Amino acid sequence: MRNIKINKLWDSLHSSYWFIPAVMAMVATALALIMLNVDRKDQIDIDYWWIYTGGADGARSLLEAVAGSMMSVAATAFSITIVALQLAASNFGPRLLRNFMQDTGNQVVLGTFISTFIYCLLVLRTIRGEGDGYSQFVPQISVTIGILLAIISIGVLIYFIHHASTIIQASHVIQNVSTDLHSTIKRLFPEKIGHDEPEHKQGVAEIPISFEQESVPIRANSTGYLQAIDDEELIKITAKYNLLVRLQTRPGKFVVQGSDLIWVFPSEKVNKKLTQKINDAFIFGKERTEQQDVEFPINQLVEIALRAISPAVNDPFTAIRCIDQLSSGFCHLVQRNFPSSYRYDKNNKLRVIAEGVKFPGLVDAAFDQIRHYGRCDMTVTIHLLAAIALIATYTNNSKYQAVLRHHADMILQESREGLSQAQGYKDVEKQYYQVMKTLNNNNNIQSWE
Repeated sequence: MRNIKINKLWDSLHSSYWFIPAVMAMVATALALIMLNVDRKDQIDIDYWWIYTGGADGARSLLEAVAGSMMSVAATAFSITIVALQLAASNFGPRLLRNFMQDTGNQVVLGTFISTFIYCLLVLRTIRGEGDGYSQFVPQISVTIGILLAIISIGVLIYFIHHASTIIQASHVIQNVSTDLHSTIKRLFPEKIGHDEPEHKQGVAEIPISFEQESVPIRANSTGYLQAIDDEELIKITAKYNLLVRLQTRPGKFVVQGSDLIWVFPSEKVNKKLTQKINDAFIFGKERTEQQDVEFPINQLVEIALRAISPAVNDPFTAIRCIDQLSSGFCHLVQRNFPSSYRYDKNNKLRVIAEGVKFPGLVDAAFDQIRHYGRCDMTVTIHLLAAIALIATYTNNSKYQAVLRHHADMILQESREGLSQAQGYKDVEKQYYQVMKTLNNNNNIQSWE
């Protein structure tokens, strides 16, 4: 449970623009105090050409110029970032904003400017000249570090100009989402996690006959998107109380407070303490994440593709990029075993019946909307069929192939209705027959790794 909550906390912090700048500001504060302490002790030989050796007035003017310019640059960088977020929301969809918010480069850039400003401000207040009524104090090493931070900030500004123009490019956004998809597949679908069909039947046989009559629901205490379930904690709770539970939802679904979360058997063991413990194993949030939701990055790629092929944009090449990345993700996915719906404790006793994602549902999420809204575009339609043919070369699973065949049939049918030119339909039909040929040939199965 602790790891799940830590991951959620880190995800929230990583998606904010205040955490890294705040940490860098604290580091700058500590650096200023350390450098000033070194200057006060005067234990270091400072007879070097690169050390600041000017007077108090020069040090003040220098740090004032650096501090003032840093705030101006930080305000400009923040404005550019806001514009980039607005462009992302309009061009790629509001669900992609989270990816931009997680961009570490922008956070470090803002943190660098703010840290330099804070450092210069803290050092500036300690500088005293001969006419100030105090003994003269010019922290030469601290001022030198301030100059170094200003130079570093200039380099960071150059990086930011390049970075800001890169992250809003469609290819960069699509590649980042695709990377999230592959990472999620590796995390949620380990190669040896699944159960075969006999074990599936064994799990069904272990469910008590009176489960439906004697089980009671435990309802959700929160409203929001289910981001993660602590499976280990749930197994521990059910083993401790000798329960069998069936989940009524899965990560990625929206849950309303008071709706059924799980069904528990037997009903007489359910109390307020157990209800709270089980609710604590479910992590809710304001938005979906890819932590335990493989469908979320798929939906992000689909959203980019749909906006690209909309009549207002009419950019089929961006949609084709999304289709290519979707096909890459599914080529990876079909070589992984889907986890069993039946989860056992250490004593090999059935404890949890989970509602997991299924391959047909994921393929529907990836291709249904693109197929429907792109049926009037021959290039998009042909690329959809090519994607299905590519996925088919990575699996000999008959159930997966049946799903792919169904989608190929639907693509051909909708292209017949959507394409106005006969030649365009013939090209689509030619690609369709290529898909059928690939599906019928199960001998050459490629490997993702």
